[in-house]
Amino acid sequence: MESLDELLVKAEAAHGHLCAGQVLGVRMALLGLERLGIADPRGADRKRLVTFVEIDRCATDAIGLVSGCRLGKRTLKFRDWGKMAATFVDLASGRAVRIVALEDSRELARQLYPHVELKSRQQMMAYRELAEGQLFSEQWVRVDVAAAELPGYKSERFQCPRCGEGVNFGRFAEVSGERLCLSCAQPALRYWTAD
Repeated sequence: MESLDELLVKAEAAHGHLCAGQVLGVRMALLGLERLGIADPRGADRKRLVTFVEIDRCATDAIGLVSGCRLGKRTLKFRDWGKMAATFVDLASGRAVRIVALEDSRELARQLYPHVELKSRQQMMAYRELAEGQLFSEQWVRVDVAAAELPGYKSERFQCPRCGEGVNFGRFAEVSGERLCLSCAQPALRYWTAD
């Protein structure tokens, strides 16, 4: 595994900038991997790990970079809870650890670097050096990853009779005896409207 500085350079290149969220994400992923004993998440151990992220911010890109988990590989799972948290699941052992960034780490950054004017700069500097216990809470948890959520899972594909679009992985709903894609079954939940 590369050093923190090496991973931050890679995170900056992949994300487009370096910020406090990137530093937290890299450190959060390193801690999760360490706790699970996963030394080579992008190589020899790549099929062992599934990661659940709870926020769609900068840290998530860093977590994906360090862990090797990706949406397209079905190893990165997004739960839109708005929390700076991630759960790292070792599929081989069944063990999982949830890591949450502590709110008071922002205040610790201010105390550590009061002479630095920009809050974001204070946080970037402090998050590199604060102890893990000052940045994160950790909890061993159980995560039952359903077979349909695993990488490589294959299931029936069907074509929605209303919109004609193909649908993977059983993502449909029965409405009045008709199998519909989720956007046709619940149009009020669509993120888009037709022009």
